[in-house]
Amino acid sequence: MAAPTEFSGSVLKLGDDINTDVIYPGKYILVYEPEEMKKHLFEGLGPEISSRVRPGGIILAGENFGCGSSREQAAGAIKAAGIPAVIAKSFARIFFRNAVNFGLLLITCPEAADAVRDGERIDLDFRAGQITAPGGRTFSFPPLPDFLMDIIDAGGLVAHGKKIIAARKAAQGGKKS
Repeated sequence: MAAPTEFSGSVLKLGDDINTDVIYPGKYILVYEPEEMKKHLFEGLGPEISSRVRPGGIILAGENFGCGSSREQAAGAIKAAGIPAVIAKSFARIFFRNAVNFGLLLITCPEAADAVRDGERIDLDFRAGQITAPGGRTFSFPPLPDFLMDIIDAGGLVAHGKKIIAARKAAQGGKKS
């Protein structure tokens, strides 16, 4: 089943260089339960930000989102909180990979990151590569390559691997390899 790629949501706008320590603080590094993880999302930015995180909301940030440590829980906590996508001017490479591994949609769109305001409700069509903001403002972005979308559609890297294994077994008629 493909991951939904059309969303409408209110924007939580953040700045540049949002690092993994403020996305998901290190003191919770051993917490892997999604219900508990989402309680601590953006805790490092203070209660005025963390209290505004809502399922279905869309994170909008500046340059270098997800910089810092390779803490995979940062992407996992965003996904656990019901955030369908993060839009930013740019992403740290390790965060980008961790997000794909968790099945979290990432969009690189500097124009939207500059123009869309905090709290605005936007429409996002990931496969078409378009963001629509109030007033009919539209922003285009390059969609992810198909091989990455396959991982996201499966719900993350582990689910994608299981899907491949199941398909191979089915092709072999259920025989053990």
